[in-house]
This record gives sequence, C-alpha cells and structure tokens, in this order.
Amino acid sequence: MAFFREYVSPVIILLIFLVSLVAVSARIFLPSDMAVPAPIEEVTPASLQTPNSFNAGLN
Repeated sequence: MAFFREYVSPVIILLIFLVSLVAVSARIFLPSDMAVPAPIEEVTPASLQTPNSFNAGLN
C-alpha cells in the first residue's frame, strides 16, 4: 500500500494535471472564431408562442 501511495498516486495526479493543462492551453492554437464562447440563443417559452408558430415545423 505504501508503494501505491508514494509512487503510483503522484504519477496519476501529475498525468491528470498535465493532460488538463494541455487541453486548456490548446485554445491558443485554435482559429480565432473557434476560441470564442458559443453563442447563446434566446429561447421563448412554449406558453408565449402562438399556435401557428409552434406547429409550423410539422408541415
């Protein structure tokens, strides 16, 4: 158990840290349009939609 606590656990923690560091740092190399957050669309509740606009996709 001491071997796992002294050698294996720190290596696993270090690997997780390095993988997450690489994933976060990869944003530097992305094209500028992919580095921005995703756009958020305004969603209207179903209760405010008219019946015609609600069923328009079914035709």
